[in-house]
Amino acid sequence: MSDRAGYLRLSDLRKILSESGLMLTKSLGQNFLHDGNQLDRIVRLAEIVPGDRVLEVGPGMGALTGPLLDAGAHVLAIEKDHRLCDFLTTRRLKGHPRFQLVHEDALERFKSRPEDWTGWKLVANLPYSVGSPIIVELALSQHPPDLMVVTLQLEVIEKAFAAPASPTYGLLSILIQLSYEPVEFFKLPSGCFFPPPDVTSACGLFRRLETPLCADADEKVAVSRLVKTAFRQRRKTMANSLKSLYGGSDAIVAALDAIGHPPMQRPEKLAPAEFVHLTRHLSSGQQ
Repeated sequence: MSDRAGYLRLSDLRKILSESGLMLTKSLGQNFLHDGNQLDRIVRLAEIVPGDRVLEVGPGMGALTGPLLDAGAHVLAIEKDHRLCDFLTTRRLKGHPRFQLVHEDALERFKSRPEDWTGWKLVANLPYSVGSPIIVELALSQHPPDLMVVTLQLEVIEKAFAAPASPTYGLLSILIQLSYEPVEFFKLPSGCFFPPPDVTSACGLFRRLETPLCADADEKVAVSRLVKTAFRQRRKTMANSLKSLYGGSDAIVAALDAIGHPPMQRPEKLAPAEFVHLTRHLSSGQQ
């Protein structure tokens, strides 16, 4: 049996959906990328070589899965829709030796149990409704994937790539950049998907930092809590917004001074590493 999985063209998708009577579910973000050139571009961006272990969340009908397998990857796919699981295992990729499919809610899986994704690459056209929480859960885990190449809404990718003081910099930027370096991204026209989404899409590459900003998962949790509190009311100063976590303002002012920021500073001015240092100063002051 050949290991070739091949591409799913738009005509293939239409025919399969028509013959099977399968209705796509908007709430699950089922917009399938079908453009072969763009799929190849994603595989190249992910630097796929034979033997790579790839985690794919939301494989859908296997449009991206096929090129990943054809590049020599071993693919573990997590799919929430049982109808698509049936299609993938009985028709599209039946018996493929390097394909493993799990019928599960990926976000709930990542939230409920720690897993070691060291040596893995996340390569996925993520469901847009839960794409941000999925990449945040993986980024904040103890052992995140070496690489993440994900397709999401352009505005989400731009937020994840944003630098301090830029208009789109915020919570998502920091939580991702605690573990990853944003490398590059490219836009994807809506016509490359079926059905076409109502938003502009983009595919972004994130490479795990050789030296993570946080020491361990517990510290990531502490930093995440501080960052979420700081951005809950974005226009409040750091000294005011953090009172709910650390009580009186004296310790907060002292910690901000220690990292070179005034008490009136707003959260969008602090780099991810500075949030880590701030958390450490405040945590040591509570002991």
